[in-house]
Amino acid sequence: MKKRDKYMGMDVHQATTVTCVMDAEGKTVLETTVATEAGTLLRLMEGINGPLHVTFEEGTQAAWLYEVVRGYAKEVIVCDPRRNRLLEEGSKGDKPDARKLAQLLRAGLLRSVYHGHEEATRKLKQLVRAYENLSDDTQRTMVRIKAVYRSRGIACRGQEAYQPTQRKQWLEKLSEPGARQRMEWLYEELDQLAPLRRRAKQAVIREGGKHRAVALLRTIPQVGPLRSALIVATVDTPHRFRTKRQLWSYSGLAVVTHMSSEYQIQEDRVIGSRKPIATRGLNRNCNHRMKDVFIGAATGGAQIEPYRTYLERLEQTGMRAEMARLTLARKIAAVALSIWKKGEVFDPKKLNWTT
Repeated sequence: MKKRDKYMGMDVHQATTVTCVMDAEGKTVLETTVATEAGTLLRLMEGINGPLHVTFEEGTQAAWLYEVVRGYAKEVIVCDPRRNRLLEEGSKGDKPDARKLAQLLRAGLLRSVYHGHEEATRKLKQLVRAYENLSDDTQRTMVRIKAVYRSRGIACRGQEAYQPTQRKQWLEKLSEPGARQRMEWLYEELDQLAPLRRRAKQAVIREGGKHRAVALLRTIPQVGPLRSALIVATVDTPHRFRTKRQLWSYSGLAVVTHMSSEYQIQEDRVIGSRKPIATRGLNRNCNHRMKDVFIGAATGGAQIEPYRTYLERLEQTGMRAEMARLTLARKIAAVALSIWKKGEVFDPKKLNWTT
């Protein structure tokens, strides 16, 4: 921290942005409200003397604002609002929020959210988001269809209720005209979403084929062209993670442990306690897309080599099946990170499947 440094907290809204600027000693030197426009914000930043550190919370406009201001500040941190809520105290408002962000930035207490600089993956990112949105909408419509049948006491299992050839039979089971009309609209919505989802999936695969990283990752068993594209669109660069354990934590594959009273005194000496470390499941603060990719790859690869032998060896040591599958998912994640960094294709002969 240098005396000339300034720390700007920005509480961003659709129409206006409330800003608070503090100096290195924590004194507020500027507090104002401006329009949420690129030109207005840049003029405000250019009028501040000294190296400028800027922070604002992750949100709908965060990606756009990050691109606008990152060339005009010494440091830009897009922070995690969920973690900031744990530090809230006192009144809640636009000016207190901006002031709090400036204080946390100055104290170095903010946890940043990654915003990459990779221009090559921008299109792939947008296509992946579109595919996921259409997949979510399709799944939501299918759930609603079954919910209507079940709300009328009609047993509905499997995929029969969605099949075009059997819809007439299912509609006849609905005696209420309103429910039947509602179901016809849901079927029509499903018919529109399904082809859009397929087109989006093919677009993701085609765009992913333009990236060398996708070609490397898809050589891993069960990490095909779609999952490879999802990984590249999410991670951007493997050098974000120094070790595989950081990738495990990011992907929701890190085990959370709980320990208390770790030390005790014996013969006037402090020694470590022999209490076993208790586990509390996997970390919840993670990227769920990455978690689905690696867990899905491990689940689908349970019946193919070399994954099957690896799982059998783990289960023979007394490990539960679900823990063995998690261990395989962590292994796949570690392999993906390694070959991406090295620029090599997957080679099972180079791997130590005994660990």
